[in-house]
Amino acid sequence: MSRLLKIQEAFQRFLLGGDPTIGSHVVGTQRVPVETRLGIYGNGYRLRLIEALQKSFPVLAQLLDEKFEALAASYVEAHESTFFNIRWYGDRMAEFLAADAEYSKLPILAEMARWEWAMDAVFDAADAEPIDASAFAGIAPEDWADLQFDWSPAVQVLELEWNVPQLWKAVTEGSDQPEPALEPTAYLIWRRELQIFFRPLGKEEAAAVTFVREGHRGAGRSFGELCVLLCEHLDLDESEATRPERATQAAMASQHAAGFLRGWVESGLLVGVVSQPTED
Repeated sequence: MSRLLKIQEAFQRFLLGGDPTIGSHVVGTQRVPVETRLGIYGNGYRLRLIEALQKSFPVLAQLLDEKFEALAASYVEAHESTFFNIRWYGDRMAEFLAADAEYSKLPILAEMARWEWAMDAVFDAADAEPIDASAFAGIAPEDWADLQFDWSPAVQVLELEWNVPQLWKAVTEGSDQPEPALEPTAYLIWRRELQIFFRPLGKEEAAAVTFVREGHRGAGRSFGELCVLLCEHLDLDESEATRPERATQAAMASQHAAGFLRGWVESGLLVGVVSQPTED
């Protein structure tokens, strides 16, 4: 191992764990002793990580106010940076809040961290050109059941228990903040160009989006499989249904699926569509 590499590793051990070995490689003066020089770098490293957390969780930081710096310092102490890009530092903040004895008393804080992390992930996701209605123009009716969809990388579905989006919006806009309230809801988050959008999903659409996206990018669920899923969400008991009733149920499921598909296309959530015939 080269001398330079040994010095670099000793410096890293100092930054991450306070190992004093690096001190033998640092020249101090009467005015600026070794401890002071090392302290500048050590403190600077931690402050940079805290600054990264503030940028990733701005609303959480506002909600906690002066307590956020203590939270961030505790997080830095518990989780060293393992990323080449500091943007990804903070990926375990929600988990950290949920496990902390003090912060876990306010579970909305952990959910706020999940929400802000998801928003950043959506913004940083790879670009992809959305399709429009013309992508379906040449598809024969008999091929619709086998259609599979490629979703934009900038799409996420988040299951929340609290009114986090409303609180996030109020803090971001500087308006009156709502009281924390339990509002179990799934939210769809996506980006078009540089603008992020989000909206709540009804139970039926949430199940549809999750189902179709389970194997997207090469092995996605088909439009026909989606229709079968939606049949199961209708109230009619198929075991007791007559043939006309089952036909009506299937037609309703197809209409629901088509409605969801139209909304997904109009919102720019889909970036590809392909017919994949099922093997016999």
